Amino acid sequence: MSNFKNLLVWQKAMKFVEEIYPLTAKFPDNEKFGLVSQLRRAAVSIPSNIAEGCERNTPKDFANFITIARGSAAEIETQISIALSLNFLDEKSAKNMLDKIVEIKKMLFGLRAKIQK
Repeated sequence: MSNFKNLLVWQKAMKFVEEIYPLTAKFPDNEKFGLVSQLRRAAVSIPSNIAEGCERNTPKDFANFITIARGSAAEIETQISIALSLNFLDEKSAKNMLDKIVEIKKMLFGLRAKIQK
């Protein structure tokens, strides 16, 4: 397998993590162990699973970790929608983050298809 740091989807997922932390820092203090923690853990999970899968010995293992990363991306979509409905995020910020996570999901889908060939 290639070096995971060279994968554009890993790079975008890392950038997403860098953006989710300051965004969630603005959430109410009582969400520190709730939605803030969930969003951050799901965001960190994406590049982490890409990296772990890439270091596995088989394409099947790599594809499985990409699937897990896609699941984390879906969690983020849901959690951002919840944050928007609770007025923790404004419409513009939510849309920006949703657009980015949808792009990452598409890239993960493509990477998984490539791995399985």
